[in-house]
Amino acid sequence: MRISAKAEYACIAMLELACQHKSAQPVTVKAIAEAHGIPQRYLVQILLQLKGAGLVHSVRGAAGGYQLAVPPDKLSLAEVMEVIDGPLPSRHEPAGSPRSPAVAALCRVWNQVLDKERHILHQVTFADLAESVRRNTADMYYI
Repeated sequence: MRISAKAEYACIAMLELACQHKSAQPVTVKAIAEAHGIPQRYLVQILLQLKGAGLVHSVRGAAGGYQLAVPPDKLSLAEVMEVIDGPLPSRHEPAGSPRSPAVAALCRVWNQVLDKERHILHQVTFADLAESVRRNTADMYYI
């Protein structure tokens, strides 16, 4: 599976917003960009695309930033990735002859993999991911 940098950055930003979902305070672009090494100007464009899709809303002003517009338990990885990169691939189209038994055998396996990937991406929500972040953060200790 290939994930574009833009889709990865979008998912990172949405996960940050999901982790702060219960807070009334919006998350700034600067905070997300600095925490994850994402170019701030690029992140602004990504968030505007997500805002256009109705997944986030912005709060203006000195204390402004972004917040999720959708509850994190109702938002899947697939939805965010599809906003950024378009529909997930549903089939692998062979480069070789479709009549070749070897090509057909390989395509069947690759299409099964694509089906599993799509299923997982639709199943995993940002609430699931936020909980995983919280667990991993709680498990960390510092000396």
